[in-house]
Amino acid sequence: MKLAPHLSKVIFFLFIGLIGYSSYAQEITWLSWNEATELAKTDAAPKKIFVDVYTDWCGWCKKMDKDTFQNAEVAAYMEEKFYMVKLDGEGKEPIEYRGKTFKFVPSGRNGYHELAAALMQGKMSYPTTIFLDEEMNMLSPIPGYQKPDVFLQIAKYFGDNIHQEKKWEEYTKQSK
Repeated sequence: MKLAPHLSKVIFFLFIGLIGYSSYAQEITWLSWNEATELAKTDAAPKKIFVDVYTDWCGWCKKMDKDTFQNAEVAAYMEEKFYMVKLDGEGKEPIEYRGKTFKFVPSGRNGYHELAAALMQGKMSYPTTIFLDEEMNMLSPIPGYQKPDVFLQIAKYFGDNIHQEKKWEEYTKQSK
């Protein structure tokens, strides 16, 4: 089968465009809780841990995945600075953390995972993003959907250790 010459050119340029696009696209490598905690213990230079607490039914979680975590600048920064964990707030698998086993608790229509509740400090709101330091100490839970630019500002506050030197208000005032 022979394609018309103009159609061949269109297909060729689409193909080249897709190759170029894929080289700029940055993917986040999502880890399980256990994978991230193992890396935090064994890496010579461990990273901080970022936890995205989501549920399957959460529309804002899906929007944040699509808009924020697939943003090339956000993805590149997060890959460099953090072990990235997806944690289902209603997950059924037990998870070990600091010598305690956290489990699923049936409650209402869906229930919740005890680790998600602990990390979100009992405020069961999805999505919630959690920042932990290299020793897995809580830096801060951030509830709600965050646009890429706002999220990146928050991530840099923790990822670049600005939180150790400045209060959030001072940092945000300075970056405007």
